[in-house]
Amino acid sequence: MRTFVARPLTKEAFAPFGHVLEITPELGAGVSVNMGTARRYNAVLDVENLRPHAKLNIAAFRCQPSTPGQFPVVEVEKHPYSGQLFVPLNATRYMVAVAHGGDTPNLDTLQVFLASGKQGVCYGPGIWHQPMIVFDVETDFTCFVWEDGTAGDCVPYVLAKEQIVTAEL
Repeated sequence: MRTFVARPLTKEAFAPFGHVLEITPELGAGVSVNMGTARRYNAVLDVENLRPHAKLNIAAFRCQPSTPGQFPVVEVEKHPYSGQLFVPLNATRYMVAVAHGGDTPNLDTLQVFLASGKQGVCYGPGIWHQPMIVFDVETDFTCFVWEDGTAGDCVPYVLAKEQIVTAEL
């Protein structure tokens, strides 16, 4: 069994796996909209689509909170032809576990991150990731993913017992 310590989610650390969505000074000043009551930041990231016939599915998830501590990573999934963007609606913090790999995840590349409630995460196409683990409150997410209704939309993988990893906060 392997143990990984979750580190803070940053754009730089997560870049090999996808994108972090957050409003930071790097985005510039944005554009004033809504009679000056808001700032708009355009083209902040791309939810990649590798199948021209797929349609954008905007889904909602409601996740039950877990108690902080150790969490077994026992099942992961990937979306070979689409990025998958999760935007938290009321999160305080949540855990993100990701890995590279082909037909199976390469656990030597596994990274575990702790995201704040002000950060969205977009997994790149083909990135293995654990389902959301949220803390503190029941948490809702909006999810954006390109799908066509085939098995290629989502590929699950259950880790062998001897490969189970534990993530610590």
